[in-house]
Amino acid sequence: MKYLYFSAGWCGPCRTLGPIMNQVSSEVPVQKIDVDSESEIAIKYNVRNIPTVILMNGTDEVKRFVGVQTKDTYLNAVK
Repeated sequence: MKYLYFSAGWCGPCRTLGPIMNQVSSEVPVQKIDVDSESEIAIKYNVRNIPTVILMNGTDEVKRFVGVQTKDTYLNAVK
């Protein structure tokens, strides 16, 4: 499993979530996607708000989080 983390440099909540996702990445792989430079990926996953974090199992979406959540919320979703 891995997380897709959709964000943008100008997004305040994304800057808050960044350090949390860095902590999560020590236990679960996290792929950060900048919606400005990689908009085609955001469109593919139907990301309408940022930050959005999607838990993936292979090519299947398992769970989606919109907005800032706690580190434990992300880690507990993997269990």
